[in-house]
Amino acid sequence: MQPVIYDVAVSADGFISGPAGDISKFPHEGEIVDDYFERLKTYPCAIMGRATYEFGYGFGLKPGDNPYPHMKTIVFSKSIDLPEEADVIVTRDDAAEHILSLKQSCEGPIYLCGGGQFAGSLLSFGLIDRLRLKRAPVFLGDGVRLFGDQSQARDAILMDSKLYPNGALYQEFDLQAAVTQS
Repeated sequence: MQPVIYDVAVSADGFISGPAGDISKFPHEGEIVDDYFERLKTYPCAIMGRATYEFGYGFGLKPGDNPYPHMKTIVFSKSIDLPEEADVIVTRDDAAEHILSLKQSCEGPIYLCGGGQFAGSLLSFGLIDRLRLKRAPVFLGDGVRLFGDQSQARDAILMDSKLYPNGALYQEFDLQAAVTQS
């Protein structure tokens, strides 16, 4: 069974974007970004919610385009309207059931691209196996939280960490091992 890995940039105060989707305070170049791009090569499949997919429109993504052409990309939404010839798969089905099936059939780790609300719902179902945080040394004060409105307590085991010269901190947590050890 393949893991679902939430690999995301986050501020020191827990936001994946600031007000109005502002991500300008996060590093956009340097070693931490290079390492992220290397990890992206290891994911054969990306999953995300509607808001994260549509966020790409602000960066030139056209409706129906695949933001990760080397990956099978699935957008979970009951309301998104994409062209019939879209390069992404839209599923309006129950996300938990679909992801459980995907974990069994995917040929490698599944990249949870976001966003906060979608990740929060997956966390509540116990469907996130690993959390890879690229912590930026900034405080955004407001915006989209790492797990949206979800506020449940959860144990995690720190598997890896790396401090970068720009002050950013990479941390990888295993969420499932913590559940089995409890």
